[in-house]
Amino acid sequence: MRIAIVSDIHGNLAALEAVAADIVRQGADAVVNLGDSLSGPLLPLETARFLMARDWTHLAGNHERQILALHPGSGAADAYAHAQLTPRELAWIATLRPALQWSDEVFLCHGTPDSDITGLLQTAERHASAAEIEQRLGQIEAGLIACGHTHVPRSVRSARGQLIINPGSVGQPAYADDHPYPHVVETGSPDARYAIVERREQRWHAQLLTVPYDHRAMADLARAHGREDWAGVLMTGYAAV
Repeated sequence: MRIAIVSDIHGNLAALEAVAADIVRQGADAVVNLGDSLSGPLLPLETARFLMARDWTHLAGNHERQILALHPGSGAADAYAHAQLTPRELAWIATLRPALQWSDEVFLCHGTPDSDITGLLQTAERHASAAEIEQRLGQIEAGLIACGHTHVPRSVRSARGQLIINPGSVGQPAYADDHPYPHVVETGSPDARYAIVERREQRWHAQLLTVPYDHRAMADLARAHGREDWAGVLMTGYAAV
């Protein structure tokens, strides 16, 4: 079994297309998408339609939830995505779940098994400790746990021997956040990220992959939509604060 894992696309269709093409080159039996697919000032509608046309497993991230529950105080990225989507795409989002027991051996979640706003392998800008990871895993016994949300590519073996992998972000290589306290996450590269996992000889093996794409075009689009902050992130992989 060879599984490609994508996450945190954030409406960056050019990055998604580059990753999808690389998945074809690498070969995979299945593709799973861990959510936060559309929010951002880029191409949410086109990204949604690209994803809906593929036989992938999709989760909802916190931004899917926030797009559906839009209110006057919602963030600009969620508001822009909501305004671009039609009832068809919004109905699709509403069918998605934040966590899924995908098979006996594989568990998928956007953040942790119990939260779509908590990172499993990160605590804000730092790597989570072994104790934090074990506490957040709870009673999940799957041999492979895939998580997203933090945009930080990382793989860890739990104390129980499970492989936990975050593929990083396809479409947003840096950001500033206020939860659980103000911090910045930066990969230092504009490239798209994803992962491939494979079960061989009764163990899970992982590759964290980096894919270049035409990030300048997406940065120009963000700038044209009035988001100079996003343009800088997409150009450099660093967040302006």
